[in-house]
Amino acid sequence: MSARDLALVAVFAALVAALGLFPAISVGSAVPITLQSMGPMICGAVLGRRLGAASLLLFLALVALGLPLLAGGHGGLAVFAGPTVGYLVGWPVAAYVIGWLTERGPRPYRLSWGVVAHVIGGIVVLYVFGIAGLVWQAGVTVPHAVVINLPFVPGDLAKAVVAALVARGVFAGLPDRQPSISRVR
Repeated sequence: MSARDLALVAVFAALVAALGLFPAISVGSAVPITLQSMGPMICGAVLGRRLGAASLLLFLALVALGLPLLAGGHGGLAVFAGPTVGYLVGWPVAAYVIGWLTERGPRPYRLSWGVVAHVIGGIVVLYVFGIAGLVWQAGVTVPHAVVINLPFVPGDLAKAVVAALVARGVFAGLPDRQPSISRVR
C-alpha cells in the first residue's frame, strides 16, 4: 500500500469518526440511528473495495483499542459484545461490496447506479450482519430482528442517496478518483 493509500485510509477512518460526533437517536430498540452508518457507504464508493474496507478496519481497530469513536462516545472491546456487533463487523464488508460495485459501475459515475450500490452494500449486506448480531447477542429470533430493523429503513435509504450524492460530487471534481477495476490491484 502506498503512502497516498495509507493517508486516504486514515482520512476516511477519521471521517467515519467525525460522523459519530452527531448524536445518536434512540428509536426504542437496542440499535440507535446514527450518521456513522453512512461512513461505510462513502468510504466504499470513494475509495473502492480495498481501501474502503481498510479504512473501516482501521476505524474498528481504534474502537477496539478503546478510543471513544462510536456515536455517543463509545469504544473499547465491550461494544463488540453488545447487540450492535453485527453492524460493526459488517461495516468493512459493506464498504467492500459498495466499492466492488462502484469499480464495476458506469463511467462517468451515475447517481442511480450509486444508489443501487449503496442500497445493496450499505443496507442489505449491513442488515444481514446486523440481524445476525442481534440474534446472537440480543437473543431474539430472526423475524424479530428483522422487525427491529424496519424503523431504520427510511433513514438508511436517505443515507444511501446522500452517500451517492457525495460520491458523485467527488467524482465530478476528481474524475480520476473514481475506483475502477484497472486501478485496483
